[in-house]
Parts: sequence; structure tokens; C-alpha cells
Amino acid sequence: MTLESEGSPTQKMGKEMETTTRRTAAIGRRLTAIRHDVRGDREARAARRTLQHELSSYNTASELNDLEAILDRYSDEDTADIRRFLATRRVA
Repeated sequence: MTLESEGSPTQKMGKEMETTTRRTAAIGRRLTAIRHDVRGDREARAARRTLQHELSSYNTASELNDLEAILDRYSDEDTADIRRFLATRRVA
């Protein structure tokens, strides 16, 4: 094997830099995806807190019954979070 077949030091460095650049780009894409997920989670938590705060204004049994009657018009899948929160309110 000759020195020429292995490539020059400049070529080797260029390949290493190219590999490093690809890895850095891949890491950057992963970090962007993670940031996006965290941002979405944060927004979902904020929306849940807002909803819980708004639902907290329903205090009496009559108000809670009215709200549950409204929820009955929608699927259980769509109203599951609200129903869970209201169930804890009735127990408390």
C-alpha cells in the first residue's frame, strides 16, 4: 500500500470534517425536534391549567350537572380530560 492510495492528509481532514459536519447537522435536527416536543408539552400543560381554572368556576351540584349534560353531547374521547377533572371536583 502506498501513501498515495491512502490519500493526502488534506483529503483525510476534508473527509473527517465532512463526517463531523453531518453528525453536527444530525444532532442539530434532533435538538430541534426535542425543543419542538418540549414546546408542545409546555403549551399543552398551559392549556390544561387554563381549562382547569375555567372549570373551577362551576361549584354547585347544579352547575356541575349542567356541565356534564353539555359534555354528554360529545364523545367520551373528546371530553375525557374534562370529565376526569370534574370527577375529582365532585369527590372533593
